[in-house]
Amino acid sequence: MCIDLIKNMSVIMVLAYVLTRTKAYAAIMSKKVITLEQQIGMVLIFGAFSIYGTLSGINFMGAIANIRDLGPAIAGLIGGPWVGIGAGLIGGLHRYSLGGITCVPCAISTVIAGLAGGLIYQYRKGEFVGITGAVVFMTLMEAFHMGLNLVIVKPFSQIAPIIASLSLPMISTNAVGMGIFAFIIHNLMRERETQRTKELIESELSVARDIQMSIVPKIFPPFPERPELDVYAVLEPAKEVGGDLYDFFLLDEDHLCFTVGDVSGKGVPASLYMAVTKTLIKAKADIELSPDEILYRVNNELCEDNDSGMFVTDFLGILNIPSGDLVFSNGGHNIPYLIRQNGALEALPKLPGMALGVMEEFEYFSAGVKVQAGDSLVLYTDGVTEAMNPAGELLTEQRLEDILREINGKTAKEEVGHILHCTRQFINGADQSDDIKTAPTNRTTLPSWP
Repeated sequence: MCIDLIKNMSVIMVLAYVLTRTKAYAAIMSKKVITLEQQIGMVLIFGAFSIYGTLSGINFMGAIANIRDLGPAIAGLIGGPWVGIGAGLIGGLHRYSLGGITCVPCAISTVIAGLAGGLIYQYRKGEFVGITGAVVFMTLMEAFHMGLNLVIVKPFSQIAPIIASLSLPMISTNAVGMGIFAFIIHNLMRERETQRTKELIESELSVARDIQMSIVPKIFPPFPERPELDVYAVLEPAKEVGGDLYDFFLLDEDHLCFTVGDVSGKGVPASLYMAVTKTLIKAKADIELSPDEILYRVNNELCEDNDSGMFVTDFLGILNIPSGDLVFSNGGHNIPYLIRQNGALEALPKLPGMALGVMEEFEYFSAGVKVQAGDSLVLYTDGVTEAMNPAGELLTEQRLEDILREINGKTAKEEVGHILHCTRQFINGADQSDDIKTAPTNRTTLPSWP
């Protein structure tokens, strides 16, 4: 008997689970008002569940071992009193129409099951009862069902042995069914909570990305009154936010300071470290200081109380715009390239230098190079050279050099666009593994620099 009841209960559980994926139940979970049409729909569905619970029952000595009360009870718990009573009336009237010595108490208990579930719904203000509470509720409901039969059906000597045989399978089956449904509901609630949390995090990360992107210069051309300078830059984080940084600003009318960096790691911690680094560089930059002295001071600031263990590679240069003299220092960053006006490609001299934030009082070095009118200086992060295609191959410096040889004579914006286009072609749909940052500068008729 128990096995047959469990089979029947499983059918109701599957149908009830499907119901939890409907718009009506989504409204219930969101604590929204259920429309009259939705309430009627739930009454009819769970009323049908109740009828199925009766028809699939097992006749025993003139009584029906069944799971009829389960449908209205669930209806009340998730839809409120009127939904529970409505489903109970459908199931109860159907049971009464079948007749038999237990038709009256069985019909009454079905309606009361829906009402009781609805009252619990009201008491908990729409919040579904816990798994243990649901099992206890259904156990008590079926015990009431059995007791009602003992009180109403006469003679007692006839109903007593029937109840003695039916009580355990009916109580246990209905209780287990309710427990399984409660588990489904709570699992669904956790899913929805997880989804809400995910959406909240995504929203906050989107705001963080907007804030991060607002930190770096994004208005181009940045110096419209200086036709001798052509500057353009693009930053594409691998995640919602990343750790790449760039900045450029005039120290005075004749000197342009610029920097490109890459923070260790990705995500929010890297973006915060990026913001701190960029702020420090701009605060420490001074016309009286050489690039190596600026990096030295920024490094000491970053090392102080650096419990996170994060660090940032950084290239920093100062361009004398009238003369084209470029002085630069490198803190462990990728070496920029100089594209001469005649198309010749030169890597800037390699300087010893450690990433910033690793070791306090570390000594950095500076070097110089002459930038001619029409030359381009291309700075980038390893998001370009370490871009990976589906075969697991990296773009590498060699391929980047081949790309750079193709961009002579273009504007800074066109150069960046070409580099990004070639990088995406190489990736060929693979996930972006690191932040991509590239910033060419040109010196056109006078100085021009990417």
